[in-house]
Amino acid sequence: MTQDKVKLGILLPTRGLLLRGEQPPNIDRIIALAETVEQAGLDSVWVGDSLIAKPRMEPLSILGALAARTNRVRLGTAVLLPALRHPVLLAQTLATVDLISGGRLVVGAGVGGAFNDDQKREWEAAGVSAKGRGRRFEEIIEILQGLGSGKAYEFHGREIELNQALMRPVPTQPGGIPFLLASHHRAQSPAQIRRAARLGAGIISISDTPEEFAQVIQQVEEKAAEFGRDHASLEKTFYLTVNMNPDTDKAEADAVEWLTGYYGSDIWGTRWGPFGGPERVSNRIAEYVAAGAGTIVVRFASFEPEKQLDIFLDKVAPAYA
Repeated sequence: MTQDKVKLGILLPTRGLLLRGEQPPNIDRIIALAETVEQAGLDSVWVGDSLIAKPRMEPLSILGALAARTNRVRLGTAVLLPALRHPVLLAQTLATVDLISGGRLVVGAGVGGAFNDDQKREWEAAGVSAKGRGRRFEEIIEILQGLGSGKAYEFHGREIELNQALMRPVPTQPGGIPFLLASHHRAQSPAQIRRAARLGAGIISISDTPEEFAQVIQQVEEKAAEFGRDHASLEKTFYLTVNMNPDTDKAEADAVEWLTGYYGSDIWGTRWGPFGGPERVSNRIAEYVAAGAGTIVVRFASFEPEKQLDIFLDKVAPAYA
């Protein structure tokens, strides 16, 4: 049975390859996975971000390398943490990656947490106060968009001041690089909904149920309409974590070990998944599509991402072609 049309993307294991101490990590595996995704006709590949809280390969360097090795797939971050970076340097890097890729960059972006010791140390290591990070994030998104206009740009915010700043290169994409802003029902944050509606080209969510995700979409669309924006054009993206070992017990054990290594604990428990046969994953994707998702980013909670991708391409992706 053919499902509703949806764009499928795969998160590449730029942290996952480090969980069992692979030093140095094999970048050839990342490139090969991206090339396989493109050859299979999927929409996109994505990479995550963290400095020291969840160490991994630097995301924009990886996307720049993948831009030179692929031709069609969109190249995304799920999600980038702009508030940890200087906005002018970040704007230059993003525009350069977009140029290398021929306009294929899409930036999923989030505020970033400061809820455990590792996260707090990450802000300290970056030389940025975790306090007020939501406001800093919002200012940086505005700056990235302003510097991407190709015109001299001024910004006078609480955190950052710019006077007649002119950035080159200009992003390749008409309208600039799209930013999908993290929006989660569980956050219960009106500020999060407001900034997505005002500044985002769309939203990206993780760990919400399909019902919760539908509520987030409704909230963002309603707020976007208040800002006079065309909410129908917003991209609605959901980030799904799965393991498709047909033995459900083995799938769950593998996923829990992987997630515990990834986060330091099995946060969110049953909000991950499904874990088990590919039919469960296909059914779950269909639920998010019914809830309003136009793009699904799939992350494999597995130490064997190549095997998981093979299963996904054989058993799940064809239903959405």
